[in-house]
Amino acid sequence: MLENLNELVRENVQDTVVNNSEVPNEHNQAVIQAASGSIFDSLKDQLSSGNIGSVADIFNGGSAEGSAVAQQASGSFIDKLSGLGINADTAKGIAASVIPVIIGKLTQKTADPNDSSFNIKDILGSLSGGSDGKFDVSDVIGMFNGGQNQEPGQAGATPAEGGILDKLKGMFN
Repeated sequence: MLENLNELVRENVQDTVVNNSEVPNEHNQAVIQAASGSIFDSLKDQLSSGNIGSVADIFNGGSAEGSAVAQQASGSFIDKLSGLGINADTAKGIAASVIPVIIGKLTQKTADPNDSSFNIKDILGSLSGGSDGKFDVSDVIGMFNGGQNQEPGQAGATPAEGGILDKLKGMFN
């Protein structure tokens, strides 16, 4: 998934990064990787912290702009750009131009049945750390119960408030 995300960023940052005199050419690839890594890490952090609603919202056609995912990814991206020596104002401008657009394109591609570059089940599998790289509800449940893959209804399983499965089910309609 990260390779496809890198490619998606590369396809959409020509003016913002490559043709930007504030970004030294030798840092173009690092900036692309920083953007895709920030988005990936933000999605993963949101899922693992139980903020499934914000992830589900963007994949269900909600706006990426202003979302918790975009805010976290932008903050991380700005930090990474600063680490490359890009000044704070330029980093903020690049983040504001790149992150919401890439998240929007990611969700569009995921929803497009004619585009196989991104698949929601594979994305969730990558984000949940599933050992097989595929999405399995037990992978997500394991994130919330310390890795004990007990499904609701099994002995010792306690349903999450609001039901994690209820929150996820809207993503597959």
